[in-house]
Amino acid sequence: MRPSGWLVLFFVLVVATLGLAGDHLFPEPRPLPGPPQNAPRVIVAMGDSTISGEGAGDYERGTNGEKGNWCHRSPHASIYQVDMPDVAKAYNLACSGAPSAQVGLGKARQYTEISQSQQLARIATRNRVVAVVVASGANDDPGFSHVLNACVQAWAGREKPCSRSVGPQWERRVDRMIPKLTKALKDIQTVLRNAGYQRSDYQLVVQSYAAPIGPGVARDLQDLSGCPFLSQDLRWVEEDAVPLLTAGVRTAAANTGARFLDLSRAGAGHEACSSARDPDREWFRRLSVDWGDLQSDDRATHALQESFHPNAAGHEAFAMCLTEFLLAADRAAACLPGRDGTLHAAPSPD
Repeated sequence: MRPSGWLVLFFVLVVATLGLAGDHLFPEPRPLPGPPQNAPRVIVAMGDSTISGEGAGDYERGTNGEKGNWCHRSPHASIYQVDMPDVAKAYNLACSGAPSAQVGLGKARQYTEISQSQQLARIATRNRVVAVVVASGANDDPGFSHVLNACVQAWAGREKPCSRSVGPQWERRVDRMIPKLTKALKDIQTVLRNAGYQRSDYQLVVQSYAAPIGPGVARDLQDLSGCPFLSQDLRWVEEDAVPLLTAGVRTAAANTGARFLDLSRAGAGHEACSSARDPDREWFRRLSVDWGDLQSDDRATHALQESFHPNAAGHEAFAMCLTEFLLAADRAAACLPGRDGTLHAAPSPD
């Protein structure tokens, strides 16, 4: 037999052998991991007090100081009031006071709880996550809640107006926050990518913070009965601090390709202490003291924790706008009141 004939015979034998070996040598490729196709469709909230439900009351068991957990997750939180078709459940991983580091991956804990992204990973493998809504950044370098405390101290005459003591450094604080929030958002994307999700499988929405106070405070409530802030600090919070914080959160969202929902003006006309005659019109808590907590040594330091956070009515109003945004295709929008008096997601530039 000519050499070329031997080569043909050799090839035939090799192919036959491989055919007999079948799956032992060439097993069927395993399908890539992906979001569970037939699992319940769910949405998830991540971040800090503004989305956990702080201020809305009726906190979930285990998050109201039990064993040191003060995450204050409320059943009235906006995420539980989002109305999306075919969504079976909402998960609230947000925790009051959480910095971006605890929202992302890593060892940072908040009130005993592990990374929110690690918690998301568990949810993503058992459910089909269709949207993640994040509100974070204010507890990083800006320290917004501490700034409001400084403003109260200024009203009491113990400090300079916070618009003067904090105002000159506020923009730098926000700038230092941006990379930290950006990392947390990328960590969320990493968790879902590792679970097999494509970017088109879910929405990542970053929402900013609503101004809880403003210069429209009722005169008789500009004290310890409601909103003990200097007038110049009320203006600074609404006109400078919150807009700059919003711009920083918007930048972090843009850095990761996330959608952005601007809540900075969502509470206009409904701020704490804005309605002396009808407090039910307000969407934020006034200065709030839990007198029962003050009588307990291990709870006393949290007796004022609810102050100047969205109340149940505020979360309901924000949820309507968030729902509208989640059902729309716009990359960015702002929650603004419409002619019907309710908030709507008005498209805005990215």
